[in-house]
Amino acid sequence: MTYLSGLLKQTDHTSAIQSFVIACSDETTLLTTGTKVTFRMPYQFIVTEVRASLTTVATGSTVIIDINEAGTTILSTKITIDANESTSTTASTPPVISDSALADDAQMTIDIDQIGSSNAGKGLKVYIIGKIA
Repeated sequence: MTYLSGLLKQTDHTSAIQSFVIACSDETTLLTTGTKVTFRMPYQFIVTEVRASLTTVATGSTVIIDINEAGTTILSTKITIDANESTSTTASTPPVISDSALADDAQMTIDIDQIGSSNAGKGLKVYIIGKIA
């Protein structure tokens, strides 16, 4: 870091933790499977953590979410939200990142592979956490 005219200027932006929060559904409609969001990375990014949350919990079975870069998953173990839970942070099986280096301008997609069987769930958000490469 450097100081300019008494102001603190962050010069090492690559060390700061950042996150992308992606809404993958609205808050009131039951989830369905398939590709929910397509976007492009604004810069190279190193993924250190992924997670997901629901506004309304799913029941009957686990919700399973995948994140893809250029059509290929970045996860060797996908994100899961256990039935009757609202977050993946308490999942019995945590996600495992297999490709942490996301390219600048890479086309990203978020897919729902499985929904709750009794109640699908509502209000899915996916969090991609890491730092600029």
